[in-house]
Amino acid sequence: MATAASISLSMSPQTGRFSASIAAPLRSISSLHFDSLRSNFFPLRNPNFRVSASSVRTGTPEKISTTSFLDRRESGFLHFVKYHGLGNDFILVDNRDSAEPRITPEQAVKLCDRNFGIGADGVIFAMPGVNGTDYTMRIFNSDGSEPEMCGNGVRCFARFIAELENLHGKQSFTVHTGAGLIVPEIQEDGKVKVDMGEPILKASDVPTRLPANKDQAVVKSDLNVDGVIWNVTCVSMGNPHCVTFGNKESQHLTVDELNLAAIGPKFEHHEMFPARINTEFVEVFSHEHLKMRVWERGAGATLACGTGACAVVVAAVLEGRVGRICTVDLPGGPLHIEWKEEDNHVYMTGPAEVVFYGSVAL
Repeated sequence: MATAASISLSMSPQTGRFSASIAAPLRSISSLHFDSLRSNFFPLRNPNFRVSASSVRTGTPEKISTTSFLDRRESGFLHFVKYHGLGNDFILVDNRDSAEPRITPEQAVKLCDRNFGIGADGVIFAMPGVNGTDYTMRIFNSDGSEPEMCGNGVRCFARFIAELENLHGKQSFTVHTGAGLIVPEIQEDGKVKVDMGEPILKASDVPTRLPANKDQAVVKSDLNVDGVIWNVTCVSMGNPHCVTFGNKESQHLTVDELNLAAIGPKFEHHEMFPARINTEFVEVFSHEHLKMRVWERGAGATLACGTGACAVVVAAVLEGRVGRICTVDLPGGPLHIEWKEEDNHVYMTGPAEVVFYGSVAL
């Protein structure tokens, strides 16, 4: 027996904090985990458990309609689905009826708070397409900033669209983003393959103030970060990335030993990166196997970064470290990345999974 419970979140105007109340007991739940929301409410790994703001429904998964849940439009409530791509987690919002996001960046910051909100690395809006595309994707980071694109986020976006549109089997569609046209394709096994387009290597377009040293690109260049000289390659996948495999003191990184919280912000806010920067620290295992940790602009240390994994493979190829097809291990799991020589496009394949359904009173 699957059980759906009514959970409502309300925001205090005085404190800006959310409180949660459970309107019905939970029965026959075997896969609860509490990492994302701490004590606010129950996040669930079981996608057959549907959280509703206005009703309590008990029955088999077949009798619980996610479509009816997502179609609700109660005034003052935001209905959402939380997804994660290798632990990089997002609040997905159906925004197809408006070209303006349903919430403000300030509200997104509160929703993303892991102690007083829902908990996420960002809020993603599924919006009407423009310029002939099927859909538009916009994102607010957990700090309220708006990035151009997000690789893990676009996989979650694709799975969310498939649910909204009741699509089954292999599907693809076009998505307008701040980084341009992105084409995700849902595979038969549920993973999502995304044509991420061509990497941008011209230094001024990344953007970086580091001088180009290879065909207008910055490849294995010196960057002084707080007195340490790092070797960096700069790549944009529609959003800027600084990739490093080591520094003058340690040519080969062991990424698990890095104090990412200490070093990451120094890269992000470095004067050489006028739009701030996402930074990937990379360990090479073989010609087709890499491991990375990432400090994301506007989100900090995350469990995965899809655009970052793409940038890592491009940088590794430019530095002669790997071939064009690689497995990239991230803290949340592996991604399959291919930089095709014939079209110069980067293709990313990986999972996107639903965590839970919910509603919040704004």
